[in-house]
Amino acid sequence: MSRSARVIWDDALTSYNFGPSHPLAPVRVELTMALARELGVLDKVQLAGCDPATDEELGMVHERHYIEAVKRVSASGRPDFAVGLGTSDNPAFKGVHEASALIAGASLAAARAVWEGTCEHAVNIAGGLHHAMAAAASGFCVYNDPALAIAWLLRQGVGRIAYVDVDVHHGDGVQAAFYDDPRVLTISLHESPRTLFPGTGFPEETGADGTAVNVALPAGCGDSGWLRAFHAVVPPLAHEFRPEILVTQHGCDSHALDPLANLMLSVDGQRAAYAALHRLAHETTAGGRWIATGGGGYELVQVVPRVWTHLIAEVAGHPLDPATPTSENWRRFVRERTGEIPPLTMTDGRNPEFQDLSGGYDPADPIDRAIMATRNAVFPLHGLDPMP
Repeated sequence: MSRSARVIWDDALTSYNFGPSHPLAPVRVELTMALARELGVLDKVQLAGCDPATDEELGMVHERHYIEAVKRVSASGRPDFAVGLGTSDNPAFKGVHEASALIAGASLAAARAVWEGTCEHAVNIAGGLHHAMAAAASGFCVYNDPALAIAWLLRQGVGRIAYVDVDVHHGDGVQAAFYDDPRVLTISLHESPRTLFPGTGFPEETGADGTAVNVALPAGCGDSGWLRAFHAVVPPLAHEFRPEILVTQHGCDSHALDPLANLMLSVDGQRAAYAALHRLAHETTAGGRWIATGGGGYELVQVVPRVWTHLIAEVAGHPLDPATPTSENWRRFVRERTGEIPPLTMTDGRNPEFQDLSGGYDPADPIDRAIMATRNAVFPLHGLDPMP
């Protein structure tokens, strides 16, 4: 579908490193780029570098005193608990500002390339740090790169932006940044806040005129239920909102093997979601303009590299056959780099089919109840009928 696609990459993006015992290990990004290169995916995109976000750019979302606090922590390595740095989630380390600003700069570079027409789609797989707040680090996130990309686009005069977040955790930082801004539609599909961090993302959080949308799915939800919820909520709202550009966050911690959450998606189900978002970028008024980021994902070998290689391939307009074998060179690299046994193919062997809500809903089914809670909360605010 795409005319051109760009991957923003710099080896220094792996310097966002909270230490050897932290779940957000940069090796996941390293293994992704290695797999994408081995499978020829990177041959089908433009590779481009980036500069760190400036203080002025960071200030589009973050408060000045917070940026200065992160810089002090970055120089000394000493915690500053007042801004959330030094906790087990967000350990303090020397260079944290520089590493975080580079990730932010990568998402800004993606936004700039798409909006200026250098490419149609752009992806920053090291990005997606959607929990960072205006004045505090949170949930492994220091600077909120998706929010910064959106804020930059608004400054360029973009009138309407749709943001879709498929991470297992609620995209709370992005929602907070634009909660009262009717120019930004934020849609987050996530595990219920009753069972997972950050404890927000209920359907009743609707923002300005229904522009905050939350689909809170029950623990144990798998491919068919997740895709049913996605298609029941995201396309109708995105079409009605009429965005000029689509921004998406692709945390893959909704996978059944992820150690930090409780949804049960497969690589194949996540791949289907990426294809659906790609279609949405072209079928809505976004006209193909699509900026994608990575996000969460803590099964570092079996899940993240395969899923995000599928994402890059989808962004490139050359999706991979799920049956594609991983290369022997990559498997050797995985064993050398991590000591783990790598996956042999790009699939979990699932067929991610789902029943569309238009066939009727079951009020006894917890997934359907979650879907209807969201539709009842926001569809009328957009002039849509919540009933299927």
